[in-house]
Amino acid sequence: MAPVPVLISAGEASGDMYAARLALALRRRVDVGLFGMGGPRMREAGVDTVVDAAEVGVLGVVEIVRKLPALRRAWKRLLSEIERRRPALAILTDFPAFHLRLSRVLRRRHIRNVYFVCPQFWAWRPWRVRLVKRRFVRGLCIFPFEEDFYRKAGVQTDWIGHPLVDSVRASITREAFAQRYGLDPRLPIVAVLPGSRPSELAHHMPQLVPAVALMNSTNSMNSSGQRQFVFAVAPGLTKAQLKAYMGALAPAVTMVEDATYELLGSAEVAIVSSGTATIEAALLGVPMVVVYRVAPFTAWVVRHLARTRLFAMVNVLAGKEVVPELIQDAFTPERVVRETERLLASAEDRATMRRELASVREKLGPPGAIDRAADIIAEMIRNQAPV
Repeated sequence: MAPVPVLISAGEASGDMYAARLALALRRRVDVGLFGMGGPRMREAGVDTVVDAAEVGVLGVVEIVRKLPALRRAWKRLLSEIERRRPALAILTDFPAFHLRLSRVLRRRHIRNVYFVCPQFWAWRPWRVRLVKRRFVRGLCIFPFEEDFYRKAGVQTDWIGHPLVDSVRASITREAFAQRYGLDPRLPIVAVLPGSRPSELAHHMPQLVPAVALMNSTNSMNSSGQRQFVFAVAPGLTKAQLKAYMGALAPAVTMVEDATYELLGSAEVAIVSSGTATIEAALLGVPMVVVYRVAPFTAWVVRHLARTRLFAMVNVLAGKEVVPELIQDAFTPERVVRETERLLASAEDRATMRRELASVREKLGPPGAIDRAADIIAEMIRNQAPV
């Protein structure tokens, strides 16, 4: 018997990571032919990515408008493959701007949709949960409070826990990391995670580079001593993309690829773009400063539609601001320097933040999130019947 065709789709670096792990777990349970949209990790997991997620990976109203031609081409190519392969099920990973529209088309073709990693509609435009109710037969959420939010809206939902609980760990010691990248293990390491999309680099690097340059220039005269700044290159990005923003700072910093967890595990403090990276830093217990900036019009839209006063997910989970949030106009080089230097100078502040982050980690659920998701979806594929 031929493998059951299943569409699996992700449009962001974190979604690519989760969907890749789900693809491997599904193959251990059922004979499926997986195709769809994704990135390098999904391709490594054997998914036939007929659309590269990099073609559609944008955030914000202004950014989407600029990329409409590429989005249209990706959309047509994906629909063509869906029509040709007729999947038994569609697994859509977060990325609501694209996947809500896709789910409508799939439902009209009588293809069942599963939302793997339900979007955070509780924080922003919550009325869109009604679309999930109409177009999805199942929702899988990764934060505990989301299950109640979706179920109240009539969506059959399961809380699976957070997939990162299983995977976030440093594979080498701090000393080995320092040796590998030519760092001094006796000096503090400051990790800088500027984002996983080109659009995030465009908004974040012009603030981060002068902040790091200022801290680097005062290294020798600062009471907290010298520090070493290390930038993490996210999957799907390159060192060249980061260097394009650095100018004269480039020789003074280190950049690492495929070593984000090792970097975070070695850092005294991290400056982190808001998103999945804040959860990764929390799981590794790294004191952090969270930053984020989008185009001004996008920020205006978000301010009028947001339903939460906290932005960083670690703060949302804690129910209070346990890590500083420098969002939009508050994200300036001066504020980054001030908050980073404060943490570097105070062992007590760092210890307090680590205790708070430990409480956040407990709310992410037990290990096994991907296996729980794979069990649910595999059973749906076997049954071939509406839930």
